Amino acid sequence: MNVDYLVMAGYFALIIAISLLFKKMASNSTSDYFRGGGKMLWWMVGGTAFMTQFSAWTFTGAAGKAFNDGLSVIAVFVGNMVAYACAYWYFARRFRQMRVDTPTEAIGRRFGTSNEQFFTWVIIPLSVINAGVWLNGLSVFASAVFDADITMTIYVTGISVLIISLLSGAWGVVASDFVQMLVVAVISVACAIVGLVVIGGPSEIIDRFPGGFVSGPDMNYPLILICTFLFFIVKQLQSINNMQDSYRFLNAKDSKNASKAAIFALLLMLFGTIIWFIPPWVTAIIYPEAASLYPQLGKKASDAVYLVFAKNVMPAGTIGLLMAGLFAATMSSMDSALNRNSGVFVRSFYAPIIRKGKADDKELLRAGQIVCVINGILVILMAQFFNSLKHLSLFDLMMQVATLLQSPILVPLFLAIIIRKTPKWAPWVTVLFGMFVSWSVVKVFTPEYVASWFGVEDLTKREISELKVIITIAAHLIFTAGFFCLTTLFYNEAKDTNNERRIAFFKDVDTECVAEEGQDEIDRLQRKKLSTLVMLMAAGLLLMILIPNPLWGRALFACCSLAIFAVGYGLKRSSEV
Repeated sequence: MNVDYLVMAGYFALIIAISLLFKKMASNSTSDYFRGGGKMLWWMVGGTAFMTQFSAWTFTGAAGKAFNDGLSVIAVFVGNMVAYACAYWYFARRFRQMRVDTPTEAIGRRFGTSNEQFFTWVIIPLSVINAGVWLNGLSVFASAVFDADITMTIYVTGISVLIISLLSGAWGVVASDFVQMLVVAVISVACAIVGLVVIGGPSEIIDRFPGGFVSGPDMNYPLILICTFLFFIVKQLQSINNMQDSYRFLNAKDSKNASKAAIFALLLMLFGTIIWFIPPWVTAIIYPEAASLYPQLGKKASDAVYLVFAKNVMPAGTIGLLMAGLFAATMSSMDSALNRNSGVFVRSFYAPIIRKGKADDKELLRAGQIVCVINGILVILMAQFFNSLKHLSLFDLMMQVATLLQSPILVPLFLAIIIRKTPKWAPWVTVLFGMFVSWSVVKVFTPEYVASWFGVEDLTKREISELKVIITIAAHLIFTAGFFCLTTLFYNEAKDTNNERRIAFFKDVDTECVAEEGQDEIDRLQRKKLSTLVMLMAAGLLLMILIPNPLWGRALFACCSLAIFAVGYGLKRSSEV
């Protein structure tokens, strides 16, 4: 375990170096701090778009789902791929062309100031809840690795993420996301290759997976799985391509880079989906008792299967690398949420409401940093609360938060960029209606009740869990989205007091955004700074060949180091052109 601590220490040193190196680039203005001034290259933006969808939940909750149920876990990630394809085709460049620094500023232009305030105070709590889920997922895993108290782990890891998030704003967030993406890629590829070698190839996984690889155990109605795939595509399409999450593409230097970022994220998601779940699937075959090895985690015990695989199959030092990947995934999601929340509060409430437009940029920057600290503390407390919900697995927790709380908010913010003429009251009334729909799903349209319509009885626990998600997504697709669409019947352009801002907003949305003069120098600076950091990370990985391991284990670390060095060297060469 001493080796794993050294690996973790090296990783944190690298992340702190990133934050310090990009601190100056984020300190020039609030625009630089909140979205990098809209000057980032496509591969940085695509990396952060990918990483914010990743989070430690993929290594924990999703891995536990893969361990228990086989192939069905990829429904979420197939939805992500379809969503990024649509982002490339339609959404990404239009989000960049909104020409704002924060999502709520765009909402204000589209719907008016009352909606800007409404969504400010809806988005911030929701982000805190989501980040709390991510931090809880990391802490569950970290506590199992280091045999530490989960509550203490939540506080230690949460404070670490907060400090790093605070230092360098959006530049540090996005730069660290890119480097962390490489960390995740290294551990994922290494574990997948070893897993395939150990089990004897993909065909062995399919043939030997307990309960059937495609449907998994306790699934008597395959139609439920088909519905899960279809409805998750709808859900993820909204989750990625909405005005709340447009901040991913607001960072891009122009419209073309925003679209390229979406394609890059799509390719990463395609590559990742193929390899992420090989270790949990292999673990289910060779260590079927893995879920019982950590009884202190309660229902979340199966979420530690990656740890079981790393401990029993991988060479020494891998657990430290795995934990670095988990921290990377959580930091990328949590620091993005903290940075966005700071921007939303400062630009949509502090500046116009509290200071009434009289605050200078320096004051707003300081206010944003203070809000970042407050949000970080709230996220830690939220993660501690989620830890008390012992009866929920991380997968179920994530799905319930996403479908019951997030869907009512995302529906109008997804459709708002497509449907251009709606009454001013349409967005916030739709959210309230959507909350009623969520309540109805919980209290009335339960899986058992809906199944009874089709004469189905005696559902398994897994079928109930799957149906709960499907019913919620379907309800919001039919009723919440339908409600928003119907509001167009009540639109009267002559009475729309926000009509001029709305027209100007969509004019910008339809007009290509071109990079400013002097962007070439900023491009070279991004490549130069990151190339140095990536090659340092490659050097650190190379040192892992000194860890006492079989020859194949040393060779594995050497290959990982070489692959990352190639990326750093390529960035260095491009910065010199």
